[in-house]
Amino acid sequence: MSRILIVEDEADLAFGLEDDLKVEGYQVEIAGDGEKASQRARDEAWDLILLDVMLPRKDGFEVCREIRRAGVRTPIIMLTAKAHEAEKVLGLELGADDYVTKPFSPRELRARIKAMLRRMEAPVSDVFRFGEVEVDFARGELRRAGQVVEATPLELKLLKAFVASRGRILSREQLLEAAWGLGTFVTNRVVDGHIVGLRRKIEPEPAKPRYLVSVRGLGYRFDG
Repeated sequence: MSRILIVEDEADLAFGLEDDLKVEGYQVEIAGDGEKASQRARDEAWDLILLDVMLPRKDGFEVCREIRRAGVRTPIIMLTAKAHEAEKVLGLELGADDYVTKPFSPRELRARIKAMLRRMEAPVSDVFRFGEVEVDFARGELRRAGQVVEATPLELKLLKAFVASRGRILSREQLLEAAWGLGTFVTNRVVDGHIVGLRRKIEPEPAKPRYLVSVRGLGYRFDG
């Protein structure tokens, strides 16, 4: 039974989410403010955290920042009533894995939760195939239509990060951490340049990407 921490100060919404998710078979707990949420997220093992942005005592961004700094890797879906791109970008940069804008349908949220939990359960296999492309991460080898394509270690690291998070937006900061590592100073333009290079090797039409899709203002998504 997956354990979900709901961080929401609107009681009606929180209890509605609790009832809905319990019917789906999840074990659920509610935290009504940012301070409690930050503590509960670090004290217990959770499979997923639903984190509202507007909270008393500490907002959702601060909670996200704190628990990621504490080494908690539990997937986070942020709930926000604000649709500003800057807030979505900030949430992803601080370590959130996805976001849902209020008002949302319970059906959509359930689908996001199930997809996130599936991704966390399924490790990246050594060999992954999509379209004409086959990548063998153990051998560090990329093939297209059966022919070996030369790929740099950075490109393979980027591709592995995308495969592990397929269907989910990855910010440039998340890609930097996955491919270059923490503490490395690399500009967004360098990341974009490597994405362009990777597209040339895996896309049927690099100018019209099918797999490595740009999400304006947020980052990139792999639809393989």
